[in-house]
Amino acid sequence: MATSTRDSNFASKVTSFSVGLPARKPQIARWKTESRMLRSSSTNLLRLTIRRRLAVGAALIGLLQTLSAQQAPVAAEPSQDTSSESGYMRVLLRPTHPPVFDAQHRPITAGGFVDGAPVVFEDITHKSGLDKFHHQSGDPPNLNILEVDGSGVALLDYDNDGWMDIYLLNGSTIAAYKGQQPAPHAMLLHNNHDGTFTDVTEKAGVANDRWGFGVAVGDYDNDGWPDIYVANYGKNRLYHNNHDGTFTDVAEKAGVALGGWSAGPSWGDYDHDGRLDLFVPGYGKFDVDLHKTCDLQGAQIACGPLSLLGEPDHLFHNNGDGTFTDVSVKAGVSDPKGYSGWASTFVDVDDDGWVDLVVANDSRPNYLYRNRHDGTFEDDSFLSGFALTEDGRTMAAMGIAVGDYNRDGKVDFYVSNFADDYSVLFRNDGDGIFSDVTTQAGLMRPSIPFLKWGTGFLDYDNDGWLDLFVANGHVFPMVDKQNWGSTWAERPQLFRNLDGVHFQEVPPATGSGLADVIPARGAAFGDLFNDGHVDVVINNLDSTPTLLRNVVNNGNHWVGLKLIGGPKCPRDAIAAKVFVTTGAVRQRADVFSGGSYGSNSDPRVHFGLGAATKLDKVEIQWPDGTKQDIMLPGVDRIFTVDEVKGLQ
Repeated sequence: MATSTRDSNFASKVTSFSVGLPARKPQIARWKTESRMLRSSSTNLLRLTIRRRLAVGAALIGLLQTLSAQQAPVAAEPSQDTSSESGYMRVLLRPTHPPVFDAQHRPITAGGFVDGAPVVFEDITHKSGLDKFHHQSGDPPNLNILEVDGSGVALLDYDNDGWMDIYLLNGSTIAAYKGQQPAPHAMLLHNNHDGTFTDVTEKAGVANDRWGFGVAVGDYDNDGWPDIYVANYGKNRLYHNNHDGTFTDVAEKAGVALGGWSAGPSWGDYDHDGRLDLFVPGYGKFDVDLHKTCDLQGAQIACGPLSLLGEPDHLFHNNGDGTFTDVSVKAGVSDPKGYSGWASTFVDVDDDGWVDLVVANDSRPNYLYRNRHDGTFEDDSFLSGFALTEDGRTMAAMGIAVGDYNRDGKVDFYVSNFADDYSVLFRNDGDGIFSDVTTQAGLMRPSIPFLKWGTGFLDYDNDGWLDLFVANGHVFPMVDKQNWGSTWAERPQLFRNLDGVHFQEVPPATGSGLADVIPARGAAFGDLFNDGHVDVVINNLDSTPTLLRNVVNNGNHWVGLKLIGGPKCPRDAIAAKVFVTTGAVRQRADVFSGGSYGSNSDPRVHFGLGAATKLDKVEIQWPDGTKQDIMLPGVDRIFTVDEVKGLQ
């Protein structure tokens, strides 16, 4: 079909964004208006016309980014010329924001500490015993992209004792990958219920011994016990829970081992058959024997993602007999463009009762696939506004936070991004349309100096508003020698939700967990000590992990819920939605897998209640479509709700 003049005009607008011309906010607003018209209009011609225009623009973005990166042809070695590469390298070659220093002239990424500020998190890594684990990824000076990205972490109750345990992925080395030296081990740490953890990796059989990047937890066989999927460079693993504290790797038998370079996976029942399906993003085709370095102002560094050929994404349908079928192409989520996927999650973005799929891509447009209810998805990435930033640029997207931060009943996203750029807060405006409201929220400026990875919404002070946590750390050790206001190891950031519109950074109290300067990567969130406070576990590159215990003591109340699905939905209730009402306040929480960079958080939902001492209403929308109202007898407890048996 010939391209129309209107198609060409639209494509030229998108093209101007992709090469960094000045932002055109009025045009973006007009296109979003067209998108809303498309959702509400009954005119199929309008729908098709706008989709075609978006497709033309998307195709040109992909072409221009490929050219700007001087992408190598198939079977060729990656190009060393990265002078015009977007995202990962461009901002470092020509930083666009001035360096930021604190009063002691320390880079703000490793400074800005405030004496006497309230302590939110206490670093109990050593006290808890987590420092027995040490992550390893490559060998100094870490001159390839495989070595600098790091690994995720999962929180799960593997033995069903009611307490969250911790699974830390490890990296590897090229020598270990080739079988020339022992491989670093992942570590499963059992929660001892007293603030400490015990290494049970050997007994459990989950050492992985491969180059681990992402982990997702889900009960794929509906036996009531959580299973673990590990995404590696090389073949992946599916650890089936044997109900006795041990696991068996069944990835080959199940048909989900893959190969190549896989990243942040997620579980979700996309076809409403009551069984969890599996999505695995591919990052890039990397050859340990052929990689080259890139030159950054005379220093040799790891080349960025656009120097790699893309790895396809995979959607595996659960056959119900312990095996899976790859339906990626049929479902329309195989990523034929070859983008570098880092994180993913299944969540119902338009509240039609079917999980949709979002994927964070590194230096490429993000994906938002809307579920068509027939086993296939529609690529609504550009139409939804989720593909690009407000000014039409791609992100070096690392992780996805999922939550209803403004309490309007719709799920929103926060996507972490590279240094010298901002992470993006995507507000859900309804009907699957998202707006970049980062600037209005006050989140743009504080995030720019940091290189952002694991992220999540959490109500750290139990006031009923979802706050935001970001784990930070750079990818180039030599950044410490530059005057950019950035450092290799960086402190995490916590942003307090003030009113559902605005956020404010919580001061990093001197000596507290927020003052930890660490090379952070994966981050998972959950109530590790069953005390009603959300804690954070961070997997740090080439270092020991960090366990941040939430020590806020403000008297606010809370409630937690563990959900058990019925016979027609996943047993672990992934994709369930819970709404709690106290007075005029109604909050939403979703049970989901994945999201944060390579990581999986506590599957139980948590609600801060502020001063409220009772709940007026609790509504559960189960994955099979069943809606259930329950009454809880109190607060400040974690309750278990079975879809069939009710409150336990």
